[in-house]
Amino acid sequence: MLTWAYPNFVAVGLVVLIGLLLLASHWRRVVRLGRALGSRPRHRGWKLVLRVLAGALLLVAALGPALGVSQQPVRTAGKDLWLLVDVSRSMDATDVAPSRLLRAQAELQQLVAQFPADRLGLVVFGAEAVVQCPLTYDQEAVQVFLSTLRTNLLPSGPTTLRAPLELVLSRLAPAPPPPAPNAVAAGPVPRATALVVVSDGEDFGENLDPVLQGLARLGARVYTVGVGTAEGAAIPKKGGGFVKDAQGQVVQSQLQEALLLQLSAQTGGQYVELNNQQNGVGRLLQSLQTMQGAAEQVRTVAVADNRYRYPLAAALLLLALDIALTVTIIRP
Repeated sequence: MLTWAYPNFVAVGLVVLIGLLLLASHWRRVVRLGRALGSRPRHRGWKLVLRVLAGALLLVAALGPALGVSQQPVRTAGKDLWLLVDVSRSMDATDVAPSRLLRAQAELQQLVAQFPADRLGLVVFGAEAVVQCPLTYDQEAVQVFLSTLRTNLLPSGPTTLRAPLELVLSRLAPAPPPPAPNAVAAGPVPRATALVVVSDGEDFGENLDPVLQGLARLGARVYTVGVGTAEGAAIPKKGGGFVKDAQGQVVQSQLQEALLLQLSAQTGGQYVELNNQQNGVGRLLQSLQTMQGAAEQVRTVAVADNRYRYPLAAALLLLALDIALTVTIIRP
């Protein structure tokens, strides 16, 4: 089935119309000149046919005719990027404008756009953790899920950082045993994995050491983004007012850096801050991009087979003939 890479038919129609007008004007000038000299135009027909055909073929080549599809290999560095986003109620605090979650949302959408050839996944967590989007090459799907993040996605309760880390750990392939000396390695090499934890650092869960050791054994690195400030802010309620504790005091949510620093330090990752004064997402992006994949993998994608070169070659041949072959148009 014939398709077009650049189906700009309106523009082509305008070019054809202008070309026909120019040819008609040229024809009239030659006829008037011949009459003034008392002669008539000679042997003009086949030159005109050459030029019309060459022009038509150039337009066809510009439209990019594609016939069928071909399979093209796309190489990737074998990198998986998990985004672990805190959607607990404290992420509604406004010490980072317009709120912690909305600011993180905007930065993550820009970050995702920088990894078109890698697999991305999204996990949301609060009192529990849920895979919102499994690992995929579909960048647009990840963007859609990021745009739907809200602090009411999960049941309310004490935030736990262990749950999302264990969830990702359960989905990582175990590392293969080291090959014997002089043996040929077989089977797939584990993909490089990075976890980006976006949170204000509040955690009421269990000890994180076992899960961090498990991630480190598999070569996964945890990068953390601390969203918030040390001064903190009150947590607004949906119906107005602010969240209060059991004594009736307004809860002041503050950035807890210590745990986020521990996550990155124990796995060879990096910690950055995100607030109104500092934006470390740029440095985080550089670190993620320089992280080398453990294995080069090849994906095969179907690509329309553009045949523009054939009409282009024919048009150039006709133009060469037009230049090389001359005729006497008007003979006295």
